[in-house]
Amino acid sequence: MKNSIKIICAVATLSMALACTDQLEERSGQLNAGDLDYTDSDDMISPLIGAYNIFATRGWEEPLLLSVRGDDVNAGGLGDQQPFSDTDMFTYNYTYWMYNSLWNLHTSDIISLNTAIVQINRYREFLSTGEEALADQYIAEIKVLRAWLQLNLTRTWGDVFIYQTNNPAQEIEENGLSSKEEVLQFISDDMDDAIQYLPMLRPNERTDLPGGVTAYTAYAIKAMANLELGNYQAVADAAGAVISSNRFSLYPDFYELFKKPGELSNESLLEMQFDELGGDTGGVFYHLYAPFGPTSWTPARENASPGWGFFEPSMKFIEFMLDRDETIRLETSVLFTDRGIAELQADGYTDLPSFVSNTTRDGDVINDYARALFASGKNYLPSIQLTDQKNDYGAGKNYLVIRYPEVLLMYAEALTRGASGTGMSADAAVNLVRSRAGLSNISGVTTDQVLDEKFAELGLEWGIRYYDMIRLDKYDELSYDGRTFSAADEYLPYPQAQIDAIPELSQGAN
Repeated sequence: MKNSIKIICAVATLSMALACTDQLEERSGQLNAGDLDYTDSDDMISPLIGAYNIFATRGWEEPLLLSVRGDDVNAGGLGDQQPFSDTDMFTYNYTYWMYNSLWNLHTSDIISLNTAIVQINRYREFLSTGEEALADQYIAEIKVLRAWLQLNLTRTWGDVFIYQTNNPAQEIEENGLSSKEEVLQFISDDMDDAIQYLPMLRPNERTDLPGGVTAYTAYAIKAMANLELGNYQAVADAAGAVISSNRFSLYPDFYELFKKPGELSNESLLEMQFDELGGDTGGVFYHLYAPFGPTSWTPARENASPGWGFFEPSMKFIEFMLDRDETIRLETSVLFTDRGIAELQADGYTDLPSFVSNTTRDGDVINDYARALFASGKNYLPSIQLTDQKNDYGAGKNYLVIRYPEVLLMYAEALTRGASGTGMSADAAVNLVRSRAGLSNISGVTTDQVLDEKFAELGLEWGIRYYDMIRLDKYDELSYDGRTFSAADEYLPYPQAQIDAIPELSQGAN
């Protein structure tokens, strides 16, 4: 799959998306839809490959902006990106380029995925009866990727547009904005439709596209949407389908899970894959991890580049983990500097475990730097795991998107809120996650204990903590270290550039 990703929709902004029709872009040149031979069913996979490329081609700012408002994450002291630091403090600037970029990239990618669906449907009149099922599967896979992007948009802005075609102007005119509840229900229903066409496999069991979407990915996203809606029985049913499949298990080494050895593990339900593209295309297909990394380090492998220091695990998160006697999850989640360690000691944590060190177990030394006290360990790739001759920070590291522990903990929360489940008990689900972390079992698990487990297990990942806190109105948790959070801060304002371009947004401006 990594070496096959060649085709992407030629859409970069919403204004371009409004005119998106058939044009696809190939890495080695331009490929117009008119050049495709729809009578050759062997080529029908090309738009699907393009869809995975669209999904994985994320701007560096997207995961940072999705995550920064949680109490697990602080913005690094950027200076040149002050509105990003302000966003961390719940002071929003609707003219800020990051807001517009996140909206543009997610929206245009949804429309590009819809274009890929159009491409696949054009093969249908030339397919044999047996090949129709493959077309249905490919479209279902694309719908799952689209649903993840749509979920991010509505979690970030609340009321947004639902696009099911590659003609957004018409859909805006006919349907206008959809409420968050409508968007979430659309996602849930769309996943129901997709599930029937998808393979009942783990993503890493697929031999055609290893790591590709399966029915269980769709079940996980359905659970996420219904968790936001408070439909806890639907959460238990969808998450329970993943659990009851008995196909998923936790990767035994939490530390290596987020590095090269943990790629496409048995706990991965959705993963962005990156690597060298091979001799036929040249170059590399990487995500830019530099914003997550320290600006100064002494790498174990010479010439490995440092990061930008834009993203920092919060002191609140680290002290929460220390208070729980977390070991492997804390070591994995946080890169420590001497300056950060001194701050912990000054805060009363004088007897720190030995792994709290500015030297990682892989020999990379995290030097003091001005922008932050700590860096994200989950977005760190040891310099010794970098491909030879590749020096970019984190180069080639896959990006985990949905992990089995999130499914287990959504399921457990649903059961603590009165849902019934067939997968396992809430205690068993939580203890499975705790066991890998080296923690003892608990019994009679409560909702608050599940949320604490999610904080420890999924901190720093895709804004999961922030979305949990706002859906449950836990504003006191977000009001930390000088911040004051209120209901008015839940959603970002619509970007001014989008309000200027789309009058319907001004009518629902948040």
